[in-house]
Amino acid sequence: MSSPTLPAELSAFLKDSSQRVESRIRNTLAESIPGANKLFEAMRYAALGPGKRLRPALVYACAQVFHGVDFDPARCDASAAALECVHAYSLVHDDLPAMDDDDLRRGRPTCHIAYNEATAILAGDALQTQAFELLLADNTEPALKLLLIAELSKASGSRGMVAGQAIDLDSVDKTLTLAQLEAMHRLKTGALIRASARMGALHGGATSDQLEALTLYAEAIGLAFQVQDDILDVTVDTAILGKTQGADALLNKPTYVSLLGLKGAKEKLQGLRGEALSALSTLPGDTLLLKQLADYIVQRGH
Repeated sequence: MSSPTLPAELSAFLKDSSQRVESRIRNTLAESIPGANKLFEAMRYAALGPGKRLRPALVYACAQVFHGVDFDPARCDASAAALECVHAYSLVHDDLPAMDDDDLRRGRPTCHIAYNEATAILAGDALQTQAFELLLADNTEPALKLLLIAELSKASGSRGMVAGQAIDLDSVDKTLTLAQLEAMHRLKTGALIRASARMGALHGGATSDQLEALTLYAEAIGLAFQVQDDILDVTVDTAILGKTQGADALLNKPTYVSLLGLKGAKEKLQGLRGEALSALSTLPGDTLLLKQLADYIVQRGH
């Protein structure tokens, strides 16, 4: 399965978003502490390697809805970089031998394979705290800064992504209902995607109703992202996928495909796409980029 050609507008937007967030992270991690060079190398390896940069793109796209082309994306750079740092840290830890024990991530050796297990653990720890340093050091207005920190901390921790990871690890060799699987992925994958959209909306000055609409949109595409991941895990080989194909089956983890079958999972995916697009219908301004991002998530080939 290959990814469809992206619309020119979305392709340019994703490229610009990636360049912005990578530049911010690269500058932040440019100078290492004497004696800790390997740590900083591992942090850069994890955070600046190949990736979709979907979460940063959502920040910029959601903020832009309320201001159009006049919106200054620099206002979102710290939030976008912070989200990417948390995401990178989660992947480093997710790949560790004590977790999913993966050797390949984004087409390259995982961080603990490229360096060593201890360095990977520390790199993940440091990227997590770096995210909050980025938000705290930014010149964002104080009241907004507190809201952004609250969003990211809730999404990242024991009531968000980490809780989802814990449930996932505890689900090996167990049978989950569809509702239980969705609840897990709303935390493990969805919480950070939800935070990305909400942080962008906050930067854009969204009203409470507009924030709720973007929350519903993000929750739908967050689940869609995981459903497509589960589909790709059984339909695409390792070379294209960039990580070990069939890894979930090998670990006997419940997935949308194992519960619904391939046809049912694809139907679920299209239903979630519909939910996302419906949520956007109440928003003002140009939501084309958000619609294209929803299509990208359900159509991507890796």
